[in-house]
Amino acid sequence: MAIIKNKSPVLFFYNNSKKWLMNISKKESLHTHIGVLKHADAIGKEYGSRLMTNKDKYVYLLEPTMYDYIMKIQHGTQIVYPKDLGYIAARAGIQDGQKILEIGTGSGSLTSFVASIVKPRGHVYTFDVDENFMKIAEKNIRKSGVSKYVTQHNLDLKTSKEIPVTDMDVALIDLGDPWVVIPKVRQMLKGSGSIFAICPTMNQLEKLTMALVENEFTDIESTEHIIRTIEAREGKTRHSFQGIGHTTYLCFARKAFFGPKTKTTKAKTTKAKTTKAKTTKAKTTKAKTTKAKTTKAKTTKKSTKN
Repeated sequence: MAIIKNKSPVLFFYNNSKKWLMNISKKESLHTHIGVLKHADAIGKEYGSRLMTNKDKYVYLLEPTMYDYIMKIQHGTQIVYPKDLGYIAARAGIQDGQKILEIGTGSGSLTSFVASIVKPRGHVYTFDVDENFMKIAEKNIRKSGVSKYVTQHNLDLKTSKEIPVTDMDVALIDLGDPWVVIPKVRQMLKGSGSIFAICPTMNQLEKLTMALVENEFTDIESTEHIIRTIEAREGKTRHSFQGIGHTTYLCFARKAFFGPKTKTTKAKTTKAKTTKAKTTKAKTTKAKTTKAKTTKAKTTKKSTKN
């Protein structure tokens, strides 16, 4: 049985659009349009219990999930939504113990989600250049309880010659120009390591795909994920008029080794070209000889006649 204590995280749930995520504090109260709730009244209760506000409205005390943390985090930048997060984790095969490279920390939603999967033996190494965003991300990562499994770096991998990490299992890229870092990401990935890039537009997706092919990546796949919620009620179930449509395109690929052009192939090509040249030269010489003989014969015949 999970009991709520002082400083325990709690999601105060009224309905899908009205819910509040906070840590319990004995001296604090939650003031909302549906009334006031004293934090102290939640202490000692089991998660899933409900409290009544001073306006006779019921609020449920739920244990927060990573989904709740992500949807409630402070947004410094556009976040990666849960509908995309689930596919990223499944397609890349993210699991406990893996080392994850992230370029573009943003608000830390993707960072927090991935860290919650790879812990306790894995780790996320995330890079960003904006110190303000990094502070927001640090706060969100700490609030979601995965700070121990994340290392933040203030480093621009687009210009830096440094290779800060190696043998990464998965690389997650959330930049406006992800194709720029592909050569460097390749150096940091292990063989068959996966890349997932976040691309808001199709133009970005096209440039990225070209860069992936040029840098010897295979199993390239581009997808878009749309989610539609259903309002299920007795006698009047229908789809919701509100929902999350397009958020981004996802591009997946794996590091491979196409192999260098072999000397044998080059030698064969050179030999073929040489043989062809010799044949052409021989034909030309033969044609000239034949022409000369014909000319000489005609001259002899003409002299005899005279």
